[in-house]
Amino acid sequence: MTISEERQAPGRHRADRVAEPSEPTLTPSSHNNGLLEVFRRRYLLRLLVRSTVQARYQGTVLGWIWSYVQPGVRFCMYYFVFQILIGRGGTEVYPFAIHLICGMVLVHFFTETFNGGTRSLVSNRSLIVKLPVPRELFPVATMLVAFWHTMPMVVITLGASLILGWTPSLVGIAAGMLGLAIIGVLGLALSLLFSVANVFFRDFSKVTQTLTQFTTFSVPMIYPYSLVEDRFSRIPWVADVYLLNPVAEAVLLMQRCFWVPLTRDPEAALVEQMPADLVSRGLVMLALSLVGLALAQVWFSKLERRVPERL
Repeated sequence: MTISEERQAPGRHRADRVAEPSEPTLTPSSHNNGLLEVFRRRYLLRLLVRSTVQARYQGTVLGWIWSYVQPGVRFCMYYFVFQILIGRGGTEVYPFAIHLICGMVLVHFFTETFNGGTRSLVSNRSLIVKLPVPRELFPVATMLVAFWHTMPMVVITLGASLILGWTPSLVGIAAGMLGLAIIGVLGLALSLLFSVANVFFRDFSKVTQTLTQFTTFSVPMIYPYSLVEDRFSRIPWVADVYLLNPVAEAVLLMQRCFWVPLTRDPEAALVEQMPADLVSRGLVMLALSLVGLALAQVWFSKLERRVPERL
């Protein structure tokens, strides 16, 4: 190489470096900030929730009105059977139909979120494989769809309670909202855990269906909470273990909202039919559910990158 060529070489090298395009930083399509990314892309969440709700009532004449007709018929059936035919609710559990429907509202919300959330990744495999969307989007959408279908039951419970003479109170309304929040957070946490596990082992969807069968009988819905205390009065720690169930705590909070004000003596019902410090227990359950949601997010983040290849 001549001296003139050596003098021109640095410039030529600099030109080559300028001409070379910068290499893009490669990140996996599933790279996101977890649940925060889902709410950052909330337009996708709204689209998925809307399409899921519309698909459920597609081709029907009444459409979304069915979401009110079905729980309304169910409530009338339970009212006739338990309140009129069997005669439940004569004194301390009056009216028993409201006691029952309060439990049905939250049990429905929980089972729909848990079962649907567990299947959410597998059910949306085509979207997950083709689109770079946060995987948490699908369990969250399932929880919101379940909440959408639970609201008609809440409206019917509210209407029936008003007809029977229900008087709202700030404490009662706060208790009912707290119960819904516990179920929403708990159901989402379990959905994150089981949805990603269901991708690797499809048996988990069967496990959730089996577990939710026990939900109806593990909460004070078809029987009052006082029955648990009475039957296990000699071993009182059983009632304490019973209240460790967040779903049971949420059902009691919903009953505190609608059912307790309709009893013949609400003050006595709070003492005899409800556990002590009900709202405080509910706040603790909500805090524990939030901790569980954070742990579920960590578990989900570790495994969700392998989801597309397993699907």
